[in-house]
Amino acid sequence: MNSYQTLAAYYDRFTDDVGYADWADFFERLFAREGMQPKLILDLACGTGSLTKILAERGYEMIGADASPDMLMQAMQNTADCAPRPLFLNQRMEALDLYGTVDVCLCCLDSVNYVTDPQVLQQAFARVHLFLEPKTGLFVFDINTPEKFTRLDGNAYVREDKDVFCVWQAAVEGDLCAYQFDIFTRTGASWSRAQETHEERIYTTEALTDMLHKAGFCEIKTYGSQSFKPVQGGEDRIYFTARKRD
Repeated sequence: MNSYQTLAAYYDRFTDDVGYADWADFFERLFAREGMQPKLILDLACGTGSLTKILAERGYEMIGADASPDMLMQAMQNTADCAPRPLFLNQRMEALDLYGTVDVCLCCLDSVNYVTDPQVLQQAFARVHLFLEPKTGLFVFDINTPEKFTRLDGNAYVREDKDVFCVWQAAVEGDLCAYQFDIFTRTGASWSRAQETHEERIYTTEALTDMLHKAGFCEIKTYGSQSFKPVQGGEDRIYFTARKRD
């Protein structure tokens, strides 16, 4: 269950090495490469809003959508000083329902892998297509590659900060990778333990490309490692871009 009920409060502290500004820089280079000057951007599966905030501070109108109320509470706190403030919606990808169209939809940090049912992901792609601006709308997302999941399988990781300690282990079975999180928090002299299990599906580039075509996208491109180089194989992360077909 990808609940983030406990992890949400500590997510930013455990992901301080992500480099959201680098992601924003890459997306702006991508916009320029695609000949775009987007105004309204949807950050789909926005989490705690770290990227949403950076893009808002750079002058973009932002909408953030996420399935986790706990993550959205953190996002609202993180963007409290933005003007104008981003609009946040508690929505699952496959149930995306906006008030109008957006110029760009971004879906970052392998959030697509977190949609473990391919039929549900197909629905999500269709909803993204529906709410993109006709002719010019751009969908950008990334995935963890099968090669990365192979490297993660069986490994354990530890992150700690003041009064909180987190250990998690990845286990791959078939096309699914399960992450078991044990989160220990200290209050005074006592420690409490919470557990969460998250799952990701291993998708191939070919399968996702086919799903995008079925959803109505065209001009589908893939890149490796926050660059515009063709995918060589062996990358940990692959980036997709797709245009809304008129």
